Amino acid sequence: MSQPSIPQGTRDFSPEVMAKRNYIFSAVRKSFERFGYQPLETPSFENISTLTGKYGDEGDQLIFKVLNNGDFLSKVAPEILDEKNSKKLASSICDKALRYDLTVPFARFVVMNQNKIAFPFKRYQIQPVWRADRPQKGRYREFYQCDADVVGSNSLLNEVELVQIFDEVLSDLKVPSIIKINNRKILTGIAQVAGVSDRMMEMTIAIDKLDKIGLEGVVKELNDRGFSENSIGCISQFLEQSNNADQNFNALEASLANSEIGMKGIEELKYVLDYVASIGLRDSSIEFDVTLARGLNYYTGSIFEVKVKGISLGSICGGGRYDDLTGIFGLPNVSGVGISFGADRIYDAMTELNLFPEALKSNTKILFANFGPTEEKYSLPLLKALRNAGINTEIYPDAAKMKKQFKYADDKGIPFVAVIGEQEMQSNLINLKDMTSGDQVQLSLDELIIKMKNNI
Repeated sequence: MSQPSIPQGTRDFSPEVMAKRNYIFSAVRKSFERFGYQPLETPSFENISTLTGKYGDEGDQLIFKVLNNGDFLSKVAPEILDEKNSKKLASSICDKALRYDLTVPFARFVVMNQNKIAFPFKRYQIQPVWRADRPQKGRYREFYQCDADVVGSNSLLNEVELVQIFDEVLSDLKVPSIIKINNRKILTGIAQVAGVSDRMMEMTIAIDKLDKIGLEGVVKELNDRGFSENSIGCISQFLEQSNNADQNFNALEASLANSEIGMKGIEELKYVLDYVASIGLRDSSIEFDVTLARGLNYYTGSIFEVKVKGISLGSICGGGRYDDLTGIFGLPNVSGVGISFGADRIYDAMTELNLFPEALKSNTKILFANFGPTEEKYSLPLLKALRNAGINTEIYPDAAKMKKQFKYADDKGIPFVAVIGEQEMQSNLINLKDMTSGDQVQLSLDELIIKMKNNI
């Protein structure tokens, strides 16, 4: 018999890994709610018409399609079957698809419920998404997104709050981070000044690689794409930044003085940075990066990326402003801004930096040893009292050797074991063993509850 397996690009998460993942999700969820974002969930699959055409041709190829119920081939025209065209056949036998991201379903939800929700509408989602991508290190076919968006507001205060959320979550998780910020309007202005407004996407694809290939590599790519020497020279000047932020801003303002949209981008960027500076960040730092160019076919204003200091890892968070999120479903001119935490990359960063608390190994705080039926029956009301007090408690299910029961506690990372034998039952005391130090102490039930609460 062959061994069971799971599909490529998916993963099982052990209890130990889930404890760490839930630790991340909890920090993200608490911060979202602290800033007034409300939880929302959408179905794991949507009508295929909802998803297709929203991510570009490449994205459409990565959508997992769901076969129609029943005899789905019976309703397909014979000529389509004879043609053996997979795309045409798929459109005939699939009218649903797995969720590709959380943003498009959110836009669909807003349009469907526009008369029921209060604007500005602040929502968060922590749910899995699916992409029919080629599995490789750090890239999965099923993964979680942790998104927060606010729609129906043009205010830049939203961007300021989202920067604070980045800082708060990553500070709580003790992840040393740097928040990079740019503005789509600034990049549009650069394209205008360089005389390549009609080729802005090509320009930004090249400059987005500055960290990887350097200025010479960017110049070479622009040259290979057929940009003129004058345009390349102009673009290069914007990329040659000093270590002085004020000098960079002054140079940028001077260069974009004749670009109305470019100056608007600088104005918006300064607003966000000034407000963030007035509030202060806990542990993160924030910096302007003119080469940041994520998702330019989607974003229209502020754009963000967050990287971890001290280790080589891609961005762990991202986001930005978009002016027409719901327009794809017939509700135009509803501006929004959102961010997303990459739970998988945050997990990898925290693992590499050894940032997960040791106590996450087990949810159980105390294990009651089992000596037999008499001790079992005596212990059950004590377990109930501890659980009623909010203390995670379990009893070993069999009267096994103590060595085996202690090993079970060690393997699960349970910090305390309660030992109750004949003597303890007569004295109404509980013999408590600390599995870390090996110390033992006898306590009443009330004393045990107090001690356990102090150790939660």
